[in-house]
Amino acid sequence: MSRMGANWFWEFVTPHLIQQFSISDILYTGETGFQSIQVIDTPGFGKCLILDGKIQCSETDEFIYHEALVHPPMITHPKPETVFIAGGGEGATLREVLAHSTVKRVVMVDIDKEVTDISREFLPSLSQGSFDDSRVELLHVDALKYLDDTQEKFDVVIIDLTEPLEEGPAYLLYTREFYQSLRDKLAADGLISLQSGSTSMIISLGFIAVANTLRTAFSAVAPYQVEIPSFGGTWGFATASRILDPRDLSPEEVDRRISSRINKTLRFYDGLTHRGMFSIPKYLREEMAREKRIITIDQPLFTY
Repeated sequence: MSRMGANWFWEFVTPHLIQQFSISDILYTGETGFQSIQVIDTPGFGKCLILDGKIQCSETDEFIYHEALVHPPMITHPKPETVFIAGGGEGATLREVLAHSTVKRVVMVDIDKEVTDISREFLPSLSQGSFDDSRVELLHVDALKYLDDTQEKFDVVIIDLTEPLEEGPAYLLYTREFYQSLRDKLAADGLISLQSGSTSMIISLGFIAVANTLRTAFSAVAPYQVEIPSFGGTWGFATASRILDPRDLSPEEVDRRISSRINKTLRFYDGLTHRGMFSIPKYLREEMAREKRIITIDQPLFTY
């Protein structure tokens, strides 16, 4: 936080670019055993969750991020019943998963219990009671270790982690080794989805490297992007599977599945939006064709 005539939150986008939000109130600030955490109230975006100096979500536009992360793999799967969520401690990803009537069991693992506790206290609009759903098993352990130890296979795995900061808890879950081990935790027709960083022209290499790395483990990898105002621009995601590709679904089929499966009104995602998300612009497709980086434990990806 810094002062520029009033309170401002600012974060580095790159070493040469920052974005700023004016603050009307600081609701919480502290350190957990894993990361720093703040909850701020802003005139532009409402209440915001900040981890390690990076905005994770805002009340105003979080629906874009969470609907984009959750519904493409859930709708692409023919009947998702078992779901694993890594991260997502504020509960909004869980909220969207539970909106699917086919879901029978959700295992959610977030290593930092304090993020969940603080979000439930200061940002209850995000989880909307999802943590109390009887279908949910909520664990505060290391997701890597949990997946290594479990014999369970899941229909959908959603990776909702913070960016891979060098001192943060998440960077090992952006590697070839993790994706290859994750493949064995999916049912034969299972899918994963994850956020993969900015697709801005000046910092898209992380997004491209994640897609490249997913292809070392999965034959059907579908990168996509959406505009998230509080993140400062377009943001990248990807689904991955052995056999299922969301790009094979028509807008009409997406709408049909939404109507028959989802028990609430969505604000962002529908069939037409689905088609648009996967329409990567030409300059980015060309950059993806050139850039070949693979993320490994020995050569990890770190963001700013």
